[in-house]
Amino acid sequence: MAFLSEDEISLRLQRAYRPGVIASTDGYAEMYAGVPLTCAAVLIPLARIGEEWRIVFTRRAETVEHHKGQVSFPGGACDPGDSGPEATALREVEEEIGLKPEDVRLLGRLNDVVTITRYRVTPVVGVVPWPYPFRPAPREVARVFTIPLTWLAQRGNYSEQPVTPAGQPRPFPVVIYREYDGEVLWGASARIVLNFLDTLGI
Repeated sequence: MAFLSEDEISLRLQRAYRPGVIASTDGYAEMYAGVPLTCAAVLIPLARIGEEWRIVFTRRAETVEHHKGQVSFPGGACDPGDSGPEATALREVEEEIGLKPEDVRLLGRLNDVVTITRYRVTPVVGVVPWPYPFRPAPREVARVFTIPLTWLAQRGNYSEQPVTPAGQPRPFPVVIYREYDGEVLWGASARIVLNFLDTLGI
């Protein structure tokens, strides 16, 4: 896979982004059609390590309300004072892992996704320095780690499996990655990764 510059990544994000459009999801947008959704945003932190891009992920603590112990992007619900998804993502990333907003070079957005917990999430892409003195908030984040973009793009490293959410009559296709560095990426975060890879054309 050819190395993409920041400018090329930003250009491809701008070409693909459609305000108000919901991207390919695991079926929750259809399931919650007409249901009020909570506004949220996450940061997809890109770190250049050597000659490759890696995505910085977190593993959520067991004390959070939703998605306990799951691999995720830093982010959360919008506040009324947030000026937009970028402001939400940067505020949350500082709260969760101590990444200062001024240290993030924003490149663009992905189209929104809908999660099983009724959030409408806008993924924001930004480049972060590496190495970085992350300071995970213990009550929210158990670990910060990276996965190479090239590994995430390899088709043999993930699959779609039918999963039936509690209380639902039918299964939905859920993306599940193989274990990497002791962690398993799946669900909405994995779907966002695939949307990102598709946007980049890799």
